[in-house]
Amino acid sequence: MGPGPGPRLQLCAGALRALALGRAVSRPCRGGWTSPRLQARGLRSSNPFTRRQEEEWRRRNRTALTYIAAAAVGMVGMSYAAVPLYRLYCQATGLGGTTGAGRGAERLEEMRPVRERVLKVTFNADVHAGLQWNFRPQQSEIYVVPGETALAFYKAKNPTDKPIIGISTYNVVPFEAGQYFNKIQCFCFEEQWLNPQEEVDMPVFFYIDPEFAEDPKMAKVDSITLSYTFFEAKEGQHLPLPGYQ
Repeated sequence: MGPGPGPRLQLCAGALRALALGRAVSRPCRGGWTSPRLQARGLRSSNPFTRRQEEEWRRRNRTALTYIAAAAVGMVGMSYAAVPLYRLYCQATGLGGTTGAGRGAERLEEMRPVRERVLKVTFNADVHAGLQWNFRPQQSEIYVVPGETALAFYKAKNPTDKPIIGISTYNVVPFEAGQYFNKIQCFCFEEQWLNPQEEVDMPVFFYIDPEFAEDPKMAKVDSITLSYTFFEAKEGQHLPLPGYQ
């Protein structure tokens, strides 16, 4: 006769204590007991559900690696197109105070100056720490009215003994005024080559759209700042978004 309920329960209790201590259990308990490690090996090798799950994990891992590789290739390609795409997008949206592109000769001919709306435009110049240039506006401020063209100048000098290529971004403060600030001629987003000790004047020909005077959000805006920042032009250079760090 086999052991009664009492001994059988004792055997199970002993098996559970051994399992809790991380030991392999080989004594029978209600139909037999095998080592947990052997059970685990059996599941990995023979359980169809587990095999399908492992195959699914492998498939997902391969898919994730494919996406990562494609993203890396895409970022390399985008680095070469960053400047022209950046220029077109920002000019179209006025993002971060970026000035808009001019609307052509027809727009200039049909504009009517809003004489009663005088605006002060101030000018700012910055140079990135990695660029050894002197860069400054030639005028601190000018007064314009919406619908009238204006001309301003910046000056850049390369004081080093080697040629340097620079490229600039620009923005307008307040940011909301950027959509009305249109440039006709500008040195922004174009590579500027300066030889050793060379100094050049850089013109900015612009106008403020007459619609500025009709926008209720611009009612209290009497001063606009046009700011340029020069960076050293390098392959794969990512220019920061205007108005943001």
